[in-house]
Amino acid sequence: MAPRILTLANQKGGVGKTTTAINLATALAAIGEKVLIVDLDPQGNASTGLGIDRVNREVSSFDVLMGESTIAGAAVMTSVPNVAIVPSTLDLLGVEHAIGQEGDRAFRLRDAFRAASGFLIDGRPVTYVLIDCPPSLNLLTINALVAASAVLVPMQCEFFALEGLSQLLQTIEHIRSTLNPGLSIQGVVMTMFDKRNNLSEQVLQDVRSEMGQLVYDTVIPRNVRLSEAPSYGKPALLYDLKCAGSQAYLRLATEVIRRERQLVAA
Repeated sequence: MAPRILTLANQKGGVGKTTTAINLATALAAIGEKVLIVDLDPQGNASTGLGIDRVNREVSSFDVLMGESTIAGAAVMTSVPNVAIVPSTLDLLGVEHAIGQEGDRAFRLRDAFRAASGFLIDGRPVTYVLIDCPPSLNLLTINALVAASAVLVPMQCEFFALEGLSQLLQTIEHIRSTLNPGLSIQGVVMTMFDKRNNLSEQVLQDVRSEMGQLVYDTVIPRNVRLSEAPSYGKPALLYDLKCAGSQAYLRLATEVIRRERQLVAA
């Protein structure tokens, strides 16, 4: 079976997209999945957070979008068992200029995945692909949405959480109606929850009221270990498995898989 491709998108920055991509991938791998991360953010934080030094990113997601590399040719194994990554470089800043006028500009990543059937990790096919997007609704994000099976939306438990959500939902609906009719929303994960802060609880309730069952039961807490781990080139689950953030991502992984199984059963 083809892997499920989940795009992590939110045009707001600082909502935990990269932290979620890294740690959800690690949690999925810990329970037996083979996971590929595609870093589509020019900042390359997912690549750095998984210990891929910039000097070792000889082939990147930019090369894939340019048609100069396959997914398999760009992917590198990480120190996390069962997790590979297609790293990012600052070259991605030039994507709009390089392919912005091309007729297939929105389909470059989708076509790369279609040509990558049978990509293996340790002799077994990839079961999940997580695409880490930049904090904007640009051509990179559009490529990620067109290539995706579903969208996973991280949202922070802060005052402006719902600001811009309608724009993201409109973009998803537009992509579904014009470019990717199979696109759905896998779920909304609330991040940076502070149980000591009444505002966090209020925002969580507001989002649940607005988005209903799309919001995961799991809430990602504001956690120092989650913030520290990337500086060591590790996911939090390898840096400190027992911390509250790591345990939350393990619970999130089980929710993601449960929703995927319900989708297959339906």
